[in-house]
Amino acid sequence: MKMRTALLGAAAAFAFAPMAQAERGTDGNVNVIYWQAPSILNPFLSGGTKDVEASSIILEPLARYNPEGVLVPFLAEEIPTLENGGVSEDLKSITWKLQPDLLWSDGTPVTAEDAVFTWQYCTHPEGGCAQLSKYNGVSNVEAVDDLTIKISFEDAQPNPYGPMVGGQSPILQKAQFENCLGTKAPECTDANFGPIGTGPFRVVDFRTNDVIQLEANPNYRDPAKPAFATMTFKGGGDAEAAGRAVLETGEFDYAWNLQLAPTVIASMAAAGKGKAISAFGTLVERIEVNMTWADPSLPEGERSTAKHPHPILSDLNVRKAISMAIDREILTEIGYGQAGRATCNLVPAPAAYASPNTDCMVQDIEGAKALLEQSGWTVGAGGIREKDGMQLKLLFQSSTNAVRQDFQALIKQWWSEIGVEAELKNVAGSVFFGADPGSPDTFQKFYADVEMYANNFDGTDPQAYLASYTCDKAPRPETQWQGENVNRFCDPAYDEVVEELARTGEITRRQELAIRLNEILTKDTYTIIPLVDRGRVSAHSNSLGGVSLNTWDSEMWNVADWYRVK
Repeated sequence: MKMRTALLGAAAAFAFAPMAQAERGTDGNVNVIYWQAPSILNPFLSGGTKDVEASSIILEPLARYNPEGVLVPFLAEEIPTLENGGVSEDLKSITWKLQPDLLWSDGTPVTAEDAVFTWQYCTHPEGGCAQLSKYNGVSNVEAVDDLTIKISFEDAQPNPYGPMVGGQSPILQKAQFENCLGTKAPECTDANFGPIGTGPFRVVDFRTNDVIQLEANPNYRDPAKPAFATMTFKGGGDAEAAGRAVLETGEFDYAWNLQLAPTVIASMAAAGKGKAISAFGTLVERIEVNMTWADPSLPEGERSTAKHPHPILSDLNVRKAISMAIDREILTEIGYGQAGRATCNLVPAPAAYASPNTDCMVQDIEGAKALLEQSGWTVGAGGIREKDGMQLKLLFQSSTNAVRQDFQALIKQWWSEIGVEAELKNVAGSVFFGADPGSPDTFQKFYADVEMYANNFDGTDPQAYLASYTCDKAPRPETQWQGENVNRFCDPAYDEVVEELARTGEITRRQELAIRLNEILTKDTYTIIPLVDRGRVSAHSNSLGGVSLNTWDSEMWNVADWYRVK
């Protein structure tokens, strides 16, 4: 059966290397700093990486991906496959077995009913789930018995490892969240800020957009872990301050996402307090184009919705022109050096899923001007192009970060050369990537014309990631502004290819379909304008052991194995 070949070869057993760590809680406190402060500890209500990462210390999935991209069991006993009978012959179901005697941090048993509830929570028709694409094609989740979870699919599913797999899709405790379904989900503050989990730490205190105090989970399944009794998870500041706190002063043990110029990182590391670590995965810095109109004169509830197509950016030639005007090589050089690679792809890896398209690599100012002229955008007052009484002005937003503001400034200059005026806006990362449905400044609400950020996907198969751009994934008031399709792109033909990918098992054809989806978004429609394939750069102190940087899952994926080097 050809479909068999697409089942993850990564779904193999993985033995963790033994760590020279102490018994549970004997290594004192560990200090972690994320310069984008977490605003919620429920990854289903936030698409922000910083919220997913912080949540993953507490909440866990059935399985995760290790730093090699291999799927490894966490709450599950093993990875279900065709060979061991966990995946059905028709590929329409996958059956997971929970480890026996698992406990939530409050001491109650973990059961298959919690998994069933998690599916119901994320797919509730009146709710908004930031990770809805993880459940694409799922027709049912049932508890066969207390430890057995059967997930059924509408059609054959060659890659069944989406639901409840990876840091973006953990299991919630039914008892804590059962009154938080649908429209009530954002209102459950106690649960969203202090989830009961199965991870190595549990929440003691959470000050949103500031600091999380955690303690070792007394009911964690490995009685020898975690080595640390407590964790202080500090949020806020900027990437430079976070890097200094680990590499220069030694005040913190781990700093996430050092989005800094390479010379700055090298200077910090010279102090000898810690080391920078890096690895490439699927993290792409890009510009998302809003296909809808976010004009503040529109009624609240209609801005950035399908009711109002964008009067400027609905023009393909405008979207293509603003991409052509950008010099990606210069952006990469000034922003990331060896830790970046200019790209035209939303999915840069694994290599088999990456498009060979390199059309965007050469900046073409004159070609961009010609495209705008072709569409009737002529140069007017102050060199700004205009058409039908409307000037070609764009509000360009991003999160507050030195590299991103450098990028914005350069792109603004290049756009001015083709007659496009950009107004720049930057928002604190804790707000921009936050989950507050009432905030006008989140990247999901997208009250701007274009916005720049980066994210990636769990594991090595891009199916769920690409499925996040289907029509139904657009954030809107009815979903409390949750949803992955932030640019409100909607093309039934794209949705059809997503459906074909979901039911295709032959690996070469899967690769072709994934590449086609990537090219629809980036090459055919310029709905997404990729800039830089970013290597993840973080840092840890010399006294922190057990760290294993993971670009295929949460960086906190193995925090249970961290220990203090004596």
